[in-house]
Amino acid sequence: MRLVTILAVFLGLTLIIGRIATHHEVDTVNTNAKRVPVIVELFTSEGCSSCPPADALLAKLDAEQPVGGAEVIALEEHVDYWNHLGWNDPFSSPEWTDRQQGYSETLGHGNVYTPQMVVNGVKEFVGSRERQAREAIAESAQGPKAEITVHLSRDDAGGDANAEVTAALPPPSVQGEQVELWIAVTETGLHSDVKSGENSGEDLHHAAVVRSLRKFGPAAKIGATELRGESRVKLDGNWKRENIRVVVFAQDRKSRRILGATAVKLPVN
Repeated sequence: MRLVTILAVFLGLTLIIGRIATHHEVDTVNTNAKRVPVIVELFTSEGCSSCPPADALLAKLDAEQPVGGAEVIALEEHVDYWNHLGWNDPFSSPEWTDRQQGYSETLGHGNVYTPQMVVNGVKEFVGSRERQAREAIAESAQGPKAEITVHLSRDDAGGDANAEVTAALPPPSVQGEQVELWIAVTETGLHSDVKSGENSGEDLHHAAVVRSLRKFGPAAKIGATELRGESRVKLDGNWKRENIRVVVFAQDRKSRRILGATAVKLPVN
């Protein structure tokens, strides 16, 4: 009887351990499920004293990827309208100011401000609000998305690269939706020792600073299921190639809703 009891206990423990192991395997599969790319844009400036916390939040979201099911693709866009107030932001461009102005008109309030975070082109808020950022990212990861494939090849004639892009588009959810392809070059590891302005004396560190951003290729016809394009990716010799990523996303021209995105590193050879 004692031997029978010992065998029964052993078999019971084996079953329990097996169930735990199986459950653990399921959890691992769920944890490693494919993440949905979400574009998180931050309009910021080194001349704005309210911006460093937002810059830090964007860097955190990009590095830690804390939102389950979502892959944060960061675009840090430095506007130029702070430059006349004491510090000329070396990463600023009127192009990013124009892009922010376009969002302000589409999203309905008509004003530009810093720091402003825009998630997938449809959700905007003060860029230092982490809880709101996480909620917007989680929400934006839901629903059908464009599947974007990018093939990067190095240009033998110089230091640039060539990008071949294919976007398999989801069914249109908005009547009259017309999709465009955008390509961005971002660089991490950048910082500035600010000498004047509101952040004078600060050493400001940044996330994925946008070096270039433009549309390319033809816009998709209404109801199209696929969009293709090719683009030359121009690279400045002062940019550190190991810190460069090429970001491609599909965005509706009118609503500015981003339907899908991907980010790839430069080819080594």
